[in-house]
Amino acid sequence: MSHNSEEHFLDWVKDAHAMEKQAESMLEKMASRLEHYPDLKLRIEQHIVETREHQTLVQSVIDRYSTSQSVLKDLAGKISAFGQSIGGVMVEDEVVKGAISGNVFEHLEIASYTSLIAAAQHLNDHESADIFSRIREQEIAMADWTLTHLPDVTEQYLIRSATPGVEAKK
Repeated sequence: MSHNSEEHFLDWVKDAHAMEKQAESMLEKMASRLEHYPDLKLRIEQHIVETREHQTLVQSVIDRYSTSQSVLKDLAGKISAFGQSIGGVMVEDEVVKGAISGNVFEHLEIASYTSLIAAAQHLNDHESADIFSRIREQEIAMADWTLTHLPDVTEQYLIRSATPGVEAKK
């Protein structure tokens, strides 16, 4: 089956919507479990607000093209996010692995939006390119924040885990 450029673009926009739904679910679950890492929790909560805004912006692109987001992809993303959040509950070093996974996911989003910007420009859809550029800047900021703060989260975890009677996991 042959797809034209617009069809590919719309498939990728729907993927981005599902990705943002997955991000929201993962971030909410992580933030709800964090107790001993207030800076990380606060930044995650801020990014949840941004992520919801991203969903609205991506939906506006979908709406302009009079198409619907992929319910199956949104559902698959939610199931995947739930599985990832449950997996995190089982590990002793949940906060460190969660911070690493969060950074990896931010880079997936950055790459996805970079591709969407190129596709929108190819289609001369400057409005979508601008939307995706704004979203990408927020994803870059979150990725930079997580990478910059990963050493501190790791050190806090190691100190807490070495202290008898102190919970380090979350």
